[in-house]
Amino acid sequence: MPLSIVILAAGKGSRMKSNKPKVIHQVASKAMLQHVVDTSRLLNPQQIIVVVGHESQQVVELMQGQALIFVEQAEQLGTGHAVLQCHDELTPGNDILVLYGDVPLIRQATLEQLIEAGKQDHAVCILSFISETPTGYGRIIRDLGDNVTAIIEEKDASDRIRRINECNSGILLIKGSEYKALLLQLDANNHQKEYYLTDVVKHAVAKNQTVVAVICTDESELLGVNNQQQLAQIEQLYRAKKAAELMTQGVKLVDPQRVDIRGNLTAGSDVIIDVNCIFIGDVELGNDVEIEANCILSNCKVGAGTIVHAMSLIENSVIGAQNDIGPFARIRPDTVTGSKAKIGNFVEVKKSVIGEGSKVNHLSYIGDCEMGANVNIGAGTITCNYDGAYKHKTIIEDDVFVGSDTQLVAPVKLAKGSTIGAGSTITKEAPAGQLSFSRAKQLSFSNWKRPKKN
Repeated sequence: MPLSIVILAAGKGSRMKSNKPKVIHQVASKAMLQHVVDTSRLLNPQQIIVVVGHESQQVVELMQGQALIFVEQAEQLGTGHAVLQCHDELTPGNDILVLYGDVPLIRQATLEQLIEAGKQDHAVCILSFISETPTGYGRIIRDLGDNVTAIIEEKDASDRIRRINECNSGILLIKGSEYKALLLQLDANNHQKEYYLTDVVKHAVAKNQTVVAVICTDESELLGVNNQQQLAQIEQLYRAKKAAELMTQGVKLVDPQRVDIRGNLTAGSDVIIDVNCIFIGDVELGNDVEIEANCILSNCKVGAGTIVHAMSLIENSVIGAQNDIGPFARIRPDTVTGSKAKIGNFVEVKKSVIGEGSKVNHLSYIGDCEMGANVNIGAGTITCNYDGAYKHKTIIEDDVFVGSDTQLVAPVKLAKGSTIGAGSTITKEAPAGQLSFSRAKQLSFSNWKRPKKN
């Protein structure tokens, strides 16, 4: 059956103490709502509808360009009311899966179990969980056949019902053919004067339709966020889950509690990651890669056998195999290094190609540069790529040797096999195979005296 997904994301989240809508607060460097949308896409739905409300413009701007349908809930009159706002957008006949924009850890596999149960001709399928501390949750009431007969909110529950530890997560699937009959019966005849989505259970049971509950075995998947403390808890759980996945795949984490994965990290065999490393976005580590302590890697690929020494930063770049990076190296976006390259301590590289076997060992800046193979860059070398208005390229061909404390004023070319003397400022092409240097004549003054304080 085709699937429509409705994500409820209209709440203000006043307990967050923030001017931002709750659902755009980030977990692992990604909005909570984005986590839910990304998981939803894995289910191949026909449509994803996001119900927005408080500061809806911020939500829409953040999530635009993702083929989402946005529906405004001007007044927050309950979860049922939120789903009812989608009536004109929902594709008739589609099953409807209701998710929450502030429940970011829900997994694809868990939702697939719920969808599979929906194929058994049940009117409503609820995702429930077993809790040792069920206080505050609605309780699932089952009959002798294990079907759900009611969801009782705690404030309406007797002492006997409060002892039940199967709880309602709020996530549910409504059969498409029953949508109108169940949703359009919702009313606000209750103490809160709100339209409760859970009332679809009551209406389905009244029509002798079956309602089932699928138990989620990991309660942490269903945790919602209402304040900064809970947001931090979710972040901690996300890190722990990612760390556990990596170790299951064979990655050695020196301390699993001190690695921070804020995106998708994939790793080959025999990878070692030391403490306090942060991985942001999509990061790929090849076989035998070692990341030393206190490194930050963002949206990058690191080739097999490479070692990234401590305190290094790599962002939006591709690092070749058997490289030696750092310590204290900064690799800025659009950098590509060949195999066996060396980027040493206190070196910054930006939007450059570093060829196979080339070395920039220390205290240098290489920007907008195309560097060939087996190049040696001496300490303190700078590519002067910016004239105040435009960026210019430096071309360094194979087998070039650049002495220390050299300025390469772009646009400029160092031809194959050329050598640049230390302390030079190079403003025009250095011929192939020749020594080039530019220095002012050294002068000494015998009658000069150093100034002294009175």
